[in-house]
Amino acid sequence: MPNYNIKNIAIGLLKPHEETCPIHLQNLRDEIKKDGCVKDPIIVDKNTMVILDGHHRYNSLKAMNCKFCPCCLVDYQSDEIDVACWREGERITKEQVIAAGLSGKLLPQKTSRHLISNRPLGLNILLVDLE
Repeated sequence: MPNYNIKNIAIGLLKPHEETCPIHLQNLRDEIKKDGCVKDPIIVDKNTMVILDGHHRYNSLKAMNCKFCPCCLVDYQSDEIDVACWREGERITKEQVIAAGLSGKLLPQKTSRHLISNRPLGLNILLVDLE
């Protein structure tokens, strides 16, 4: 099992690479407020701070004016992380994901699907620790 580095990172340092669904964003924001926690950390490339998975969690926390976001920092170039496209017949590469995050030109929602073995889930990071 990989040894993941989990930290609360200043939200302004993170770089999204894809858009979000407004309805899912509102529903998740309501759930986070109700539960008082973020269940899973977002997955972030440790070298570029590009968000790989968790755009809705990131945007929910940002809209709630949180200062920090719980992040699982990974080496995106590792062979243990793969990327695929949610839509059949389309392809996406790690290079395209990083380029979108660094340029700010967001890809459409659900463009990338990151396959990460044994990703940390169910950590329930308290909202008060992110404010």
